[in-house]
Amino acid sequence: MELSEIKHELNTTAKRLADIRGSLDLDNKKAKLHELEEKMASPTFWNDQAEAQKVIDEMKHLKEQIEAITTLDEKYEEQRLMFELIVEEGEDPSLTEELKKELRSLFADLDAFELSLMLSEPYDRNSAILELHPGAGGTESQDWAEMLLRMYTRWAERSGYKVETLDYLPGEEAGVKSVTLLIKGVNAYGYLKAEKGVHRLVRISPFDASGRRHTSFVSANVMPEVDNDVDVEIRPDELKIDTYRSSGAGGQHVNTTDSAVRITHLPTNIVVTCQSERSQIKNREKAMKILKARLYERKLEEQQKELSALKGEQTEIGWGNQIRSYVFHPYSMVKDHRTQVETGNVQAVMDGEINPFIEAYLRKQMNNKS
Repeated sequence: MELSEIKHELNTTAKRLADIRGSLDLDNKKAKLHELEEKMASPTFWNDQAEAQKVIDEMKHLKEQIEAITTLDEKYEEQRLMFELIVEEGEDPSLTEELKKELRSLFADLDAFELSLMLSEPYDRNSAILELHPGAGGTESQDWAEMLLRMYTRWAERSGYKVETLDYLPGEEAGVKSVTLLIKGVNAYGYLKAEKGVHRLVRISPFDASGRRHTSFVSANVMPEVDNDVDVEIRPDELKIDTYRSSGAGGQHVNTTDSAVRITHLPTNIVVTCQSERSQIKNREKAMKILKARLYERKLEEQQKELSALKGEQTEIGWGNQIRSYVFHPYSMVKDHRTQVETGNVQAVMDGEINPFIEAYLRKQMNNKS
């Protein structure tokens, strides 16, 4: 990268920062933060614990955005001054190389911050509930589900999220029959909603003695973890609640008490299970939270269908949409069918490097709205 190219990149960065500042309306955000800080100083602030937590979460969000753009501005200014020094003093190869490295780091930070700003839907900032369900194919599909479970767990850990297994039903020979995870952290749902759909695997099956190629499918369902104040009515007389003994990894308590809970919502026939806790009461609470998320998601999908019908749109809404293919044989490639993003490094993807797919999906969604 020559000095003229570096200058061009600095100018581009300055424009991107200016655009971000304009879209953020920093003065308004700082005023709102001050207003919330005054509210927090009130002697009655903690009287309503739930409302207080909302205020604290909003303050944290505002502070993160203000501090992020401030840090980006400072980094840009440092690099601009370094560039001027190189021009004035004469090009120093070591200093120029350091500037290139710093610029690459700034580009990555800018990309990540711009992406976070795309998460503007009501529940994008929430934790996510992720369910994996193998398709037809028995052991082969169940093994694929376990591979995806590992992929998402690795992605979550790399992203700084906590992973809690709410329900785990192991396969009879290998893999999993179904699994439900809670991915805890800010923006987990905003990112993971890009993964909702059917994931297709093509490989030589390790369970086939003839070494034939197999195609397997797993459905990923992603929902936001919703608060108790979400407008979803669940009547007690519409629920069928069963208890049973836990059947997966979980410690000494497994298979000793009927702590696992299965809740069936009779009007919709939605079934949710939870067996992650020793306590039946806690499992019931978590199962109810999953049920509320499922019903809220169903409500949103129905609204979207009505809106599409009014607009005359031919949009497919459902679980059957194949979003991505993972090909292990006869060649190596992972391709997202919605954005056409692809990579030949299958192993990296299976190790949790799925951000390029998520980012491309979110950018496409943003472009569709604009």
